[in-house]
Order: sequence, then structure tokens, then C-alpha cells
Amino acid sequence: MDRWIAHALAVPLRRAPAPPLAVDLGFGAAPWTTVELARRLRGARADVRVAGVEIDPARVAAALPREEPGLRFVRGGFGLGAELTGERPLLIRAANVLRQYPEEAVPGAWERLCARLDPEGGLLVEGTCDEIGRRHVWVALGPEGPRTVTFAARLATLSAPSDLAERLPKALIHRNVPGEAVHAFLRDFDRAWASAAPYAPLGARQRWLRAVAALATSWPLADGPRRWRQGEVTLPWGALAPR
Repeated sequence: MDRWIAHALAVPLRRAPAPPLAVDLGFGAAPWTTVELARRLRGARADVRVAGVEIDPARVAAALPREEPGLRFVRGGFGLGAELTGERPLLIRAANVLRQYPEEAVPGAWERLCARLDPEGGLLVEGTCDEIGRRHVWVALGPEGPRTVTFAARLATLSAPSDLAERLPKALIHRNVPGEAVHAFLRDFDRAWASAAPYAPLGARQRWLRAVAALATSWPLADGPRRWRQGEVTLPWGALAPR
């Protein structure tokens, strides 16, 4: 997810007139995801500021020893907390935050977070991943709302693309049923993966590339082979939006 974010924000990060702010919302019991995000983004913009936000004050207190210039930890929720009042983040990353909320809470959370974004290139990335980051699905949103959905995996661990179904973000996970677009997409992806089985001896990456290329004949993919090689595939939100 961080690798995709750094790619998606490369130009906005460079063009930002002042040191941009990135927010890791809901960093969890330990701050390592925020620290890793800061390291990744500093490769594109050395003066980027990163804030880890958590609603639990004990978690914030435990993270404070990891603070350093340009990296801080604050208490807050979807409003991002008093310490960030008035800030317009270039990025808000919310990984595994909405999974415990009901589906009907998602639009309101998206709207609230998108309203906080920098109007010039701001990005909200909201989705779900497994415990060690091998499988992810996320929605990317701008100030205007949802833009794309990305499926990503460490390919060596993937038995079939539908393994990603359990990591669908809250907006889609209950829509993986017949009649919904995301169900049809994962069905077609599994079929393309099965058809690409002859490439398996060449490695999971080659099989993935062939499967995704086959998908591109019937689904409006929003990226190309350079991203596919990273174990990613992105579609416009409208192609998978709940019906």
C-alpha cells in the first residue's frame, strides 16, 4: 500500500509549496506502520511531515518515543484531533480502520475525511490488509469522492485472486455476492488465473501478468503492466461500486 501511495502521490508531493502533511489514521497498537510510511514518503519528498493518529490515548503515549523531526503521534479520530485542526493533509491513510464499522457508516466517514484533504492533489486511501501486509484491497478517494479500487498481493502467497475477497474494504466486502460487480470481477479474475496456469512454472508474477492482461479485455483497468508487475491491479471505482 505504501509503495502504491508513493507512486500515486509522487507529483503532488514534489509540487506542494510547503512541507506536505501525511496522516496515518488508526495506526494501532504499535507505531511501526506510521514509521514505515514516513520512510517511504521521504524517498519522494525529504521534508514531508507525517502524523500518526489514534483514538486510544495509551497507544499515542506508547508511540511518543518514536517521534522525531517530521514525525509525531497525536490523539484523534475521523476529525483527526485538535492538534491537526486547520491542517489539510496531502494524504490520509486509513488501513483496517472501517472494518469494525457497519457498512452504512462508510459514506459518512469518507465524506468527513475527504473534506479534510488538501484540495490540490489530496488523497484518502482506505482499505483492509492482512496482519503482515501480504494481501490488500483499498479505495483511493480525492476531495470529490471515490476514484479507484486496487487489489494487491505478495504473489508468492496467492493461491487464487479470490483469496483477496476477505480483504475487501467495508464498502465492498458485503457485496461479494452474485449480482454485484465485485463478485463478477473476482469470478472473472479466478477464471483468468486458471487459464494462465501454464505460466505458473515461470513464477507467480508471470502467471499474474497473463491473468491481468486477459482481464483487461473485459474490465476497464486503470493501470498497466508496470504496476501489474508489482502485484497490483487497479480499476475505476465505478466499475465495482455497489449496485
